[in-house]
Amino acid sequence: VQLQASGGGLVQAGGSLRLSCAASGFALRYYAVGWFRQAPGKEREGVSSISSSGGSTLYADSAKGRFTISRDNAKNTVYLQMNSLKPEDTAVYYCATPSERLWYPNSVDEYHYWGQGSQVTVSS
Repeated sequence: VQLQASGGGLVQAGGSLRLSCAASGFALRYYAVGWFRQAPGKEREGVSSISSSGGSTLYADSAKGRFTISRDNAKNTVYLQMNSLKPEDTAVYYCATPSERLWYPNSVDEYHYWGQGSQVTVSS
């Protein structure tokens, strides 16, 4: 079971990035996926999540209206499209899944498998 987050980089404020979370070793279609981020000196925070079916999504207040989570089960991948980026979005972004199929977690503690993180840096 492996998750790989990619797509991060350096972008100017107001710019866009699309993060990808690719799964290997298991069928991601059966699992909810969450995106989290951690900035230096701060706790990890939830950004967005999507249910296994894609029918339910959640966003942190900081992400609403700017970020869009989606999934392509044929590619075993979940995406986080980030628009209108701000310097405060700078962080390492992680994707994660719960261990139980079809379960849609309510808290970060329910996520079991984590990717290695992708750095997003937004310059002002």
